[in-house]
Amino acid sequence: MSKPSIERSQLTGTYTIDAAHSTFGFTARHAMVTKVRGGFNDFAGTLTVDAEDPAGASAEVTIEAASIDTRNADRDAHLKSTDVFAMDQYPQLSFRSIEIEPKSDREFRVTGDLTIRGVTKELCFDLDYTGAVIDPGGNLRVGFEGRTEVNRKDWGLNWDTPLDTGGVLVSEKVTLEFEVSATKDA
Repeated sequence: MSKPSIERSQLTGTYTIDAAHSTFGFTARHAMVTKVRGGFNDFAGTLTVDAEDPAGASAEVTIEAASIDTRNADRDAHLKSTDVFAMDQYPQLSFRSIEIEPKSDREFRVTGDLTIRGVTKELCFDLDYTGAVIDPGGNLRVGFEGRTEVNRKDWGLNWDTPLDTGGVLVSEKVTLEFEVSATKDA
């Protein structure tokens, strides 16, 4: 039995990010010798897709700073403190696209505003469209993934400790990574 294909025109619409099947994470070098990975467990967002005019697409994501998870309670508490995210004063991180430029049918260049700790900076990243399916619940589901490197200090994330042997405890360069699964709104 053949599976029904999804027509390009069916992709146009608004999608809600499925947090149970998506990740927003980061990687930073620790003590100059290893990488520490973390992510956020509480986030929400929407994507608007225009299959006929991909440049007309948009994305918005809000992340709860308190949901940071690096698999170490002490480190997470420090990241939530005023030294780093100051989550009591700045409880959310957010991203809003400004421009989405198609590079091919499956690759896009996204420019948008990332707000962390009350500081908004523009950033660009490559986005890969990973496909579309009708899931077992009958929902049209799309997938995207991307990554980019940023300097955390551009957003006021300045805390650090110098090492006696040279270098610092936490790299300025941080890799932001995400995989998004989103379902089309009815």
